[in-house]
Amino acid sequence: MPINVTQASIETPAHALSGTEVLTAFNSRESGLSPHEANAARERFGPNKIPAAKRKPAVIRFLAHFNNVLIYILLVAGMLKAVNRDWVDFWVIIAVAVVNAAIGYIQEGQAEKAISGIRDMLSLHATVLHDGLWQEIDAEYLVPGDVVRFGPGDKIPADIRILTAQRLKIDESMLTGESEPAEKNTDNVGANAGIGDRTNIAHSGTVVTQGNGTGVVYATGANTEIGHIQDLVDSTDDLKTPLTAQLDNLGTRFAQAILGVSLILLFLGRVIHDMAPSSLLSNILSFAVATVPEGLPALVTITLALGVQQMATHNAITRKMGAVETLGAVTTICSDKTGTLTRNEMTALAAITPSARYEISGTGFGRAGDVTPAGPTTDPEGVAELARIISLCNDAVLRENGEMWSVVGEPTEAALAIFSDKQGFDSSGIERTASIPFDSAHKFMAVRVANPGGGTDDVLLKGAPDVLFSRCTTQRAADGEGKVSFDLAFWESQVDSLASQGMRVLAAARCPASSFHTNIEFEDVANSLELVGLIGLIDPPRAEAIEAIAICHEAGIAVKMITGDHVETAKAISRQLNLRPDGEPVAVTGAEIEKMSRSQLAEHVVDIDVFARTSPEHKIRIVDALQSHDQVVAMTGDGANDAPALTRADVGIAMGIKGTEATKEAADMVLADDNFATIEKAVAEGRRIYDNIIKSVVFMLPTSIGQGLIVLFAMIFGWDAPLAPTQILWVNLITAVTLSVALAFEPAEEGIMNRNPRGRKARLLAPWLWIRIMWISVLIAAATMGAYYALNHAGVDTVIARTTAVTVLVVAQMFVLINSRFLYHSSLNLHALTGNNVLWISSGSLLTLHLLFVYAPFMNTLFDSTGLGFAEWGIAVGAALVIFLIVEVIKASQNRFYANKHR
Repeated sequence: MPINVTQASIETPAHALSGTEVLTAFNSRESGLSPHEANAARERFGPNKIPAAKRKPAVIRFLAHFNNVLIYILLVAGMLKAVNRDWVDFWVIIAVAVVNAAIGYIQEGQAEKAISGIRDMLSLHATVLHDGLWQEIDAEYLVPGDVVRFGPGDKIPADIRILTAQRLKIDESMLTGESEPAEKNTDNVGANAGIGDRTNIAHSGTVVTQGNGTGVVYATGANTEIGHIQDLVDSTDDLKTPLTAQLDNLGTRFAQAILGVSLILLFLGRVIHDMAPSSLLSNILSFAVATVPEGLPALVTITLALGVQQMATHNAITRKMGAVETLGAVTTICSDKTGTLTRNEMTALAAITPSARYEISGTGFGRAGDVTPAGPTTDPEGVAELARIISLCNDAVLRENGEMWSVVGEPTEAALAIFSDKQGFDSSGIERTASIPFDSAHKFMAVRVANPGGGTDDVLLKGAPDVLFSRCTTQRAADGEGKVSFDLAFWESQVDSLASQGMRVLAAARCPASSFHTNIEFEDVANSLELVGLIGLIDPPRAEAIEAIAICHEAGIAVKMITGDHVETAKAISRQLNLRPDGEPVAVTGAEIEKMSRSQLAEHVVDIDVFARTSPEHKIRIVDALQSHDQVVAMTGDGANDAPALTRADVGIAMGIKGTEATKEAADMVLADDNFATIEKAVAEGRRIYDNIIKSVVFMLPTSIGQGLIVLFAMIFGWDAPLAPTQILWVNLITAVTLSVALAFEPAEEGIMNRNPRGRKARLLAPWLWIRIMWISVLIAAATMGAYYALNHAGVDTVIARTTAVTVLVVAQMFVLINSRFLYHSSLNLHALTGNNVLWISSGSLLTLHLLFVYAPFMNTLFDSTGLGFAEWGIAVGAALVIFLIVEVIKASQNRFYANKHR
């Protein structure tokens, strides 16, 4: 796109200009802007953010909450009441529907704010050059003129004119529709070139798939190419989830049942009892309104939104609300090793040359430490050359910070750079002229280094031992003079020795650079390398990861470690992590996976604990194999190539610290701390949230069904109705406002991680829960009807009897709410009275509103209620207490069977 006149004083498109010309246009230079210049530019151009997409009008969003079959029933009932001129009933029905919509509208707004806030936590980062020093900043602070760099998996943070490109390919499918990544270079293109032909431009939002590069920002925010595509602006998740669909289906079945029973009541009332049409219509509408669980639609949104916020406080940033419910059903967690199961504080401990072994003292990023021989044999020239290669073939930057190094770069590269510093190597004055960046596909890094003394340049490599071994034909001679044939058996034994101690092993090699070109080509390092030595590094397991794995085992969740490390290293770490408590962990390598057919891998995958020397492509096969056993799989990843596996998994988990932007985009959840223990906590939180949804349904349905049964039996037997239609509506209204959301705040039930995961095909409500719901419904209906008819039979005024019946119904709901706090444990303990302050606030609010119903004169007139004495309150509390105790007996008998079956 043309450079905007508000961003530069020229109109020529950036892709038609040289990189130097774009730098000049923004008063920048190859060393980047100074911090002062960047701040001044930020004041001028504003933040690098695309304006938020326009939301639907508030009225439309509010009316959308009436789009539910259960609410339709209420609205039809209200219209029929209006036709019948029952205005009090009409307005109360409308009030119930409006209040329910208002609750859903408010809570949906809270959910969207939660998702928006969490996306802010996932803000894109960029590596920018300020006054010649690379630093990482939030992409929001980028300005035109900034020089940035990018590599595999990075999401391009702004529109950038490429200055340098090394094997650079970028996925531009979001802009061009082309599935193949576009090759990029620094050459100028014509001013009229389309997006797909701008080979020297990296567009905002696209993803680097290969190679690396640098460039100068020329457009930010709304001025970027993606800023002009409004369809790509709004990334808010749809709040619909699979669980929402299940509840919608439940609501539809309720509506069908209500309509079916209403037709039966129409027949009974007209044919059997010869009821007057107006009375018959009133009773049928009372049944329909009483049975509708109108609070159900908003239930999941409220609970999931709260869960998303709660998870974020524990460093588990949920990008998709549906992942919250899925987490609770996870049966297998496939986790990367480095930084997730381990501390990601790499330390080089051993160096091996062809003739000597050295020990490296010091830990972490501390500056103290020495490189000393581990035996009588020494090889000072060999270890010095090893330090040279490791230092130059490295992108980490060390900065003095007292007794510690301040590090910019990967922990492994930082540990290698610290080793080179301890060895005394000084890289100043040595020029790196070209490089092949590390990529998980080829598992090595290579750099071309100018020879300070003249002559042929060197190509230096570091990478996975097996990869470099396959390319080596020679090694340094033991005496340091010349080369000898490569001794594969010797070096493999050294790798095994280091790996058996839990060390990660890297190899270092070299070869003369080609004289035919100045870059590095893969064919330059295809073979004929000279191996220089090995480095052994240790990354100890996280103590909290060991504990979290033990908790997962208790919860019936298998944990599998996936790593690119040597198999012996992986097994040593897995033993420390106690991945298989009852024996030696079973490990396979990527090479062995390659030899397995799909059915063979599926046959063995459940019994494998460690997958070593794997590539990201293997992760997809592992996920598929596990899912063939109906496993619900959570998969972690950090590299760009991990994105397909994260998408394929039931829950894709990206690393927030070391993960690429491409991985985060593909993930359902991002770990802000890259810690496995956070996954375990998130699974526990997912189980808690799912439990709370079930608890809320188990609480809500008996109230609706119980009210329906009251009206149903009264009509079947031709009795006076215990509750007036307006009274039923009043109970529904105050319950929706108060008690319906209380259980969303419930803490985790004791032993939540001591039971097996729910099955992939598990129903929303198990049959034993339906039995409990029906028992509670019958008990509520029986208590309410019993109170009314007993008082009526005793000659008590009908108004008093009905007000008492309503009070029984309200107080019984409060006691059933306490029953519902625990699905799998008894509520007959003090814990049932503590731990959820919202429950008591809701109950207090309900009781306050009901006292108005009973004693306020205007409410008495509106709802045909009256004041009650101690005797009537005693009946209500006594009946509710009996219901509470009977429900606890039912729970105890059910849980004895359920616990034995599912432990």
